[in-house]
Formats: sequence, structure tokens, C-alpha cells
Amino acid sequence: MQDQVTNSVRMQFCSRSENVAFARTATAVFASQLDFTIDQLDEIKLAVSEAVSNAIIHGYKNSPGMVRLELNIIGRTLEIIVSDSGAGIADVEWAMEAAHTTDANRMGLGFVFIKEYMDDLVVQSEVGKGTTLFMRKSTDPQVRH
Repeated sequence: MQDQVTNSVRMQFCSRSENVAFARTATAVFASQLDFTIDQLDEIKLAVSEAVSNAIIHGYKNSPGMVRLELNIIGRTLEIIVSDSGAGIADVEWAMEAAHTTDANRMGLGFVFIKEYMDDLVVQSEVGKGTTLFMRKSTDPQVRH
């Protein structure tokens, strides 16, 4: 039998850089319901920071918009969904490679960090309609990498 969601929170906030810290802190507080180590909580915070920053910088190109953050606890797993209705990504595989970025002032490592720190990452995107990141991190050692 598949585990059910035992706790969930959904929020949306303006695509402003000041809200990156809010998103990472809210996620860490919610995730602390599970038995994550301090290092794992730091990894979760970094992944959320990168996902929300990507929505603001690349999705909305620092223009007004709304970023959505959904957090779910499913068994011993934290599910994080970050979405925007911005520009979208034309080539997701390309964007997920190290140093690939649409902003020359950025390092292009956001997806690299997210993939490294999360147990699972799925990116769905459509040009002109936005991007959604589905991330999972588990306290179950059999799931973690």
C-alpha cells in the first residue's frame, strides 16, 4: 500500500528575491517534522533556494509573478513542489547540465545542486506556460543516495 500524505502546506508568494529566504526557512521548519539531520535540512534549504531563485530569475526574468511552493509529508519522505507560470524552459536536459544558463551573470549550477541534494528530481516545463519542479528527500536510508 502506498503511503498517504500525512501533512501538507501550500503557499504562494511574489517573485521577489526577498522571498527566497522565506521559502527556504518555511520549508526547513516544515521538514523538521521528519527525522532529518542538520546537514540534510541544510541540503533541503539549498535545493529550495535554487528552485525558487530559478523561478524568479529565469522563469519571470525578475518581473512580477507568483511562485508556488507545496510541501507534503508522505511516510518518511518530504515532497517539495516549486512552480511558476513564467517563461518555461525550452530544453530541460540542457538546462540541467552544469554551467548551462540563460543568464550570463549566473553560474548555471542550480539544477546540479538540486540533483545532488535531493533523492529525486523531476522537471516539467512548457515554453510560455511555466515550470514545475518535483523534489523528494527521504529519511529512509534505503531511498537516499
